[in-house]
Amino acid sequence: MDVDLIFKIAAVGILVAVLNQLLIRSGREEQAMMTTLAGLVVVMMILVQEISGLFQMIKTLFDL
Repeated sequence: MDVDLIFKIAAVGILVAVLNQLLIRSGREEQAMMTTLAGLVVVMMILVQEISGLFQMIKTLFDL
């Protein structure tokens, strides 16, 4: 397993958590929620790319 993927996801999570707290403390709860959703979308896109690469590798491995 690639540890780089874990670090990417953790970095996005830390960044989103910090931005979320800053926005909540400044009274912008709606923007904090949007930031959280944007972070979730970014992580999901990273995971979809990794899963796509896995399927491509399986496809070439079994010559499908």
